[in-house]
Amino acid sequence: MTKKLFFNPARCTGCRACEVACSFRKERVFSPELSRIRVVKLDEDGVDIPTGCEHCEGAPCIHICPTRAVRRKADTGAVVVDADACIGCKQCMVVCPFGAIHFDCDRRAVFKCDLCDGDPECVKWCFTGGVTYGETAELPAGKRHRTARRHVKAQAARGKGRAGA
Repeated sequence: MTKKLFFNPARCTGCRACEVACSFRKERVFSPELSRIRVVKLDEDGVDIPTGCEHCEGAPCIHICPTRAVRRKADTGAVVVDADACIGCKQCMVVCPFGAIHFDCDRRAVFKCDLCDGDPECVKWCFTGGVTYGETAELPAGKRHRTARRHVKAQAARGKGRAGA
């Protein structure tokens, strides 16, 4: 089964440690602009939203690339870019529904998340659980547990159930 990144805005504090960790692992510099993951700050709503490549099943970036520089890795399921094959046409950036493909002006090529070969650095540095990595089958179970915890807290607040006893 394929693993993927999960973004949970409710747990993101906006610290941007994920961005810094990513840029350092990939570029050896601490630069959010070179990160493959981005945290979008919505001041008017008071939220920070971690965003990145969803490694889509029918990834439009793969299909539009004229040089086949964008492909899927069989071992991780990650959609990756071969920077040497990239001609910098940016068509993949245009079709990406998540805005997860970025352009490196110095290299004249696009770059994006490659899941760090199955060991995402951003997850290691996200201490709040805003960015996690796991099997897609684990997602419903995690949601059920979070929902159950909310019910227990709600019952406790009303003085009912074990939590309120």
